[in-house]
Amino acid sequence: MKTFKYTINGNVYKVTINAIEDTIADVEVNGTPYKVEMNKPTKKQVVTVKRPVQSVSSAVPRPQTTSAAGALRSPLPGVILDVVVKQGDAVKKGQKLLILEAMKMENTINAERDGVVKELKVKKGDSVLEGAELAIIE
Repeated sequence: MKTFKYTINGNVYKVTINAIEDTIADVEVNGTPYKVEMNKPTKKQVVTVKRPVQSVSSAVPRPQTTSAAGALRSPLPGVILDVVVKQGDAVKKGQKLLILEAMKMENTINAERDGVVKELKVKKGDSVLEGAELAIIE
């Protein structure tokens, strides 16, 4: 049994919850008993928060996922708008490699380390999923 005190529009209500069975609550409001039908509680939902999308004009580089083997992976699903480098090109950390359109935004995909582009796994116009390999940098 739980008791609560509510003030609504200046009126004080003493609400006692005597029992809850399924969707019916047995309550008393200022001593008057009521049977209250409740909506079934919604199932808890897990919400995944993704990093904000950075546009091409953004000065802050967007982090990508790189595996130990040097695979640069797509941070989100989208379409490859442009590939700026070629296989065999030497790249520096932070250098623009390609542009990925995702959710109607252009995202610059930069190199996360210095190295040489060993292999390009995508070309202009390709659709990619989140986590798909875009390039291998060694």
